[in-house]
Amino acid sequence: MRTSIATVCLSGSLTEKLDAAARAGFDGVEIFENDLLASSLTPEDIRARCADLGLTVDLYQPMRDMEAVPEAEFARNLRRARHKFELMRRLGAETVLVCSSVSPQAVDDDALAAEQLRRLADLAGESGVRVAYEALAWGRHVSTWDHAWRIVEAAAHPALGTCLDSFHILSRGGEPKDLEGIAAIPGEKIFFLQLADAPLPAMDVLQWSRHHRCFPGQGGFDVAGLVRRVLATGYDGPLSLEVFNDVFRQAEAGPTAVDARRSLLVLQEEVGATSLPAPVVPTGVAFAELVTPDAEPLGALLAALGFTRTARHRGKPVTLWEQGEARILVNTGPAVRREGTRLAAIGLESPDPAAAARRAEALLAPVLPRRRAPGDAPLDAVAAPDGTELFFCAAGAAGAAGHPEPPDWRADFEDIGAPPPGAGIRGIDHLALTQPWHHFDEAALFHRGVLGLRAQDSVDVADPYGLMRSRAVTTPDGSVRIALTVGAAPTDDTVHAQHIALATDDVVAAARRFRDAGGSLLPVPANYHDDLAARFEFADGELETYRDLGILYDRDAHGVFRHCYTRTVGRVFVELVQRDGGYRGYGAANAPVRLAAQHAVRALTGG
Repeated sequence: MRTSIATVCLSGSLTEKLDAAARAGFDGVEIFENDLLASSLTPEDIRARCADLGLTVDLYQPMRDMEAVPEAEFARNLRRARHKFELMRRLGAETVLVCSSVSPQAVDDDALAAEQLRRLADLAGESGVRVAYEALAWGRHVSTWDHAWRIVEAAAHPALGTCLDSFHILSRGGEPKDLEGIAAIPGEKIFFLQLADAPLPAMDVLQWSRHHRCFPGQGGFDVAGLVRRVLATGYDGPLSLEVFNDVFRQAEAGPTAVDARRSLLVLQEEVGATSLPAPVVPTGVAFAELVTPDAEPLGALLAALGFTRTARHRGKPVTLWEQGEARILVNTGPAVRREGTRLAAIGLESPDPAAAARRAEALLAPVLPRRRAPGDAPLDAVAAPDGTELFFCAAGAAGAAGHPEPPDWRADFEDIGAPPPGAGIRGIDHLALTQPWHHFDEAALFHRGVLGLRAQDSVDVADPYGLMRSRAVTTPDGSVRIALTVGAAPTDDTVHAQHIALATDDVVAAARRFRDAGGSLLPVPANYHDDLAARFEFADGELETYRDLGILYDRDAHGVFRHCYTRTVGRVFVELVQRDGGYRGYGAANAPVRLAAQHAVRALTGG
């Protein structure tokens, strides 16, 4: 199907928005009136620019407060419409969006609304224009799709149809049965389909619409279900995005357009309108790669945790540290020195690395060029929205050097030691990636669409200096867990921290070994453990042990979670995790305490 995007979705000048839409692969655009009014280009210039870029002008919008008004006011509306229809002729747009009225002058009279829309459609038809009538969720008298359709049907004019908007329909909380009537609309009378998703907060619907829409797949609406119903009518127009979002308006237009296009590709796949390479769900974490300008503090941290340096890359300044099934690469290359210690790459075990890479490329993930020496494993890699490099590694090959087929990343390393016996760390429980402020929703869609991970509900976490959002994406069996977090504003320092959570069967023993080896655990305020004593019952001496080691505690319906943290090295810290009884979360209830403790340490140490 053809795809389109409203210029209001993107930031920048109208020229920048058109360029971004074209580069992302959209077929057309909706020209938002404010963008045209603020542009120094004439309508003819805009039309020519769109043609040069291969874009059609699919909609001009919006015309407001047109119908069900006193006759004198409607006469003024017709005068305004004549000017707009002439503008559309110059622009090359054939369809105009008319929103249901919010004017105090509008009256609750469907017959009058139909009669005036018919007269408007007469004028539009003379100008070669179609009118798409849309119900705003906060419309004064018309606020639902079916009410708008009844008026369009009563007007019975060939130049008048309806526009269906997923936000206005789904934000009113309708059940699936409430949407069944869409199938009765003749497809040729659906002049346009606008798509947006949104989280599901409790707030005024107008504010919700103006500030919190997002692209399909990034919120809580069943956009795919609505699109299936619309396509069943025979609708053959574009799938068009109309998203009002404060973050998108401040982000760079190019990446936002790519994110938007990816959302429509995933949506089209979900409704059976396009075919993409099938998702290849990763089966585990092959490695986590840390880059650092100074290997000494990072090496000391890993050694205290019980890791052993087992291998060295044959041609790069990269060493492999292992314990159990946890593998961490330490990269000290000169290209990373200015950026400090950070989590830069993740190796994902995949049953079909080549197919996983094809899926990623089809969904517009940047394919990363790699400088390889002769004999290096030809690993496919793409970049996540936050810049983290994702390597697709053959499942089962990572633990055996020299595995001939498929390529084994471990074969690029020469052994210099053996993993420790009887390791206290079993593997990597999860990875926490901090997102740039404007990439949080994009990251969730990327990991779901590209990697086939399941996105869990978003969680708000109180930080001493703001509010953080967190959302986990996982495989069904939990073999891969990634927690995506973002601070409350672009300047929020909390977004710089990243961490690796290591799984253990005995967090108390692991914490003691770490401390006895010279490691520094994050101190936890005594008030926290006093509160634990009030909330839960513990065996004799158990709470005192947690207090001594800074261990935090949580429960859910499935089990118990015990965890503690190391001090931060650069941007990275390590979490020791013990899950018992099928606990599914990440200790979100304890995150405010952890964040406050990290702020306190930073204030004392200046780092």
